[in-house]
Order: sequence, then C-alpha cells, then structure tokens
Amino acid sequence: MKKTDWPIRWDLLLRYRLIEIVALWEGRLTTNHICHNFGIGRQQASKDINTYLRELAPGNLEYDRHLKGYIPSDSFRPVVTRGEPEEYVDMLAVQDSLSSTFETLDIGLPSSTLLQGPTRKVRPAVMRAAVMATRQNRQLNTEYVSLGDGITKQLALEPHSLICSDRCWYLRAWCYNTGRFRNYPLSRFRGTPVVSPHRNRHSLHQDEEWNRIISLTVVPDQRLSPGQRAVIAQDYGMKDQRMELTTRAALAPHVLTRLGIRPGNPDPDPLVQQLELASSTPAMQTFSDRQKRAAVANSAW
Repeated sequence: MKKTDWPIRWDLLLRYRLIEIVALWEGRLTTNHICHNFGIGRQQASKDINTYLRELAPGNLEYDRHLKGYIPSDSFRPVVTRGEPEEYVDMLAVQDSLSSTFETLDIGLPSSTLLQGPTRKVRPAVMRAAVMATRQNRQLNTEYVSLGDGITKQLALEPHSLICSDRCWYLRAWCYNTGRFRNYPLSRFRGTPVVSPHRNRHSLHQDEEWNRIISLTVVPDQRLSPGQRAVIAQDYGMKDQRMELTTRAALAPHVLTRLGIRPGNPDPDPLVQQLELASSTPAMQTFSDRQKRAAVANSAW
C-alpha cells in the first residue's frame, strides 16, 4: 500500500480515536490522556487535538476553563469512531493488556473475524454522568425503568464502581429507594442523569456483597453423557471435571450468566447449558442456595 492510499497515518489515527473516545465517554479530555497513552510530549499532544479540531471535526470539542479540559459540544459527531460504548471498552482492554512489557515478536496472524453480538445500548450522557459520579464519589439522580414492573422511577444513587460484563455496563450503587447496594444496567437509565454536589454517605467499604469473595465450583452439566462431560471438561481445562472460580458475591450473577448457568431454572437442553454449579462441595457451602437467590435479587436485571 502506498502512503497516499491511507489518508491518515496509523499512529495519528490511534491518537485521534483516543481523543474522540475519551471526550465522548468520559466527558473530559486533557493532553495528559494522549501523553500517557502514547509517550509523547504535551506540545505534540496539544498539536494533535488542534489538528483533530481543524482538519477532522471542527466544533466537536469545546475547552472548559473550569474543568481545565475539552468537553464534547452539543453538536458532537463521531468522525473516526462509531460512537459506540464497545469502543470505550476496547480502549480500556488495550490499555490493560499493554500494561505489561512484551518482547518484540514476529507473529504472522491468519485472516480473522471478531464476532460481536447485539449489546445493550448506553447513551454517552448516561456514561459520562456515571463516570463522573463514580470518580468524584458523588450522588447521582436519575430516572430508571426496571424490568419487573416497567415503570420509570426517580432514583437517588450513590455509586462506587462501574461493571462491564459481556459488553453490558452496570453501575454498582447504594439506592435510597431500596436501602441497599445493587447493580443497575446503564441501558435502563432514562433522561439525563444529574451528578449531585453532595458526597456519598455509603462507601465501597460498606458494600458487604462487593467485599465478600466467594468460590464457585462449576462442573459439566450432569445430564450429559460421560463422554460429553469429558469433552466439556477439556474445553474449559477442568481438573477432575471441576473448575473453581473466585469472584465477588455481588458479581456472581454475571459470572453465572457468562457461563450460561441459571441456578434454579436450568435450560431444558443440557447441550445448551453445558455447565452447572456443583450441588455439594465446600465452595457451594460458601455460595448456598439462599445466597444464590440473594445474589440474583441483588442485581437489578
């Protein structure tokens, strides 16, 4: 490929994408974001932002003197991204994977396809408010519709963590309406959430289900034949056809969902479910039937 076949240098395109993703999904962009991610100086980072605004997306960003950073304008339109929350997830995943140092490898990869299914949609305004409230330890007021009754309610939340499970975003927060911590899908937030100036009174350290680490013992679905169970065990690298998983109690429903396990309501076809929780092991004593029900109820599906 000739240089002229590609309109933007690859390294510049990556920096422009970071500018767009951070501004859209976090609501505040500074030169530090670019400097820390690409190991360049502040002058070059500032030049990248100005070039992005001059040549690619005029009017997309506005400088906020109070926040000391760039924020997305009301007319913001994605130019080098699709404006999807999965791009923010991917950026975080790349940052995490590059935190380790690797030797230079000459790897020839075959043609590959990344299969992406439908995801729960999250509006940028909702994500920005959730990120801000979580980072600043502030209350969040929002309209929320639950799956149980389908009624939109006004909630006063005190969030402490964002959760991404299978490309679905949840907010772990104390709710004044229910008087407990729960996981709230951001896709069910309505309107524009408002970050309150009031600090949270319920902290992460008070969230017992979040701080309690439990062990789950997963085995092949016992309705399968011995040969089929052996295949499943090998798929997951099980030892003696058992797999031990450690997780926060508050996240157990998400772990089980990712594995296709539905405690108390298994799929009628064992070839579809394939896995199940062991019925009588020390791990199950930690995660009892009562706790399973509580964990499921603890997540605002």
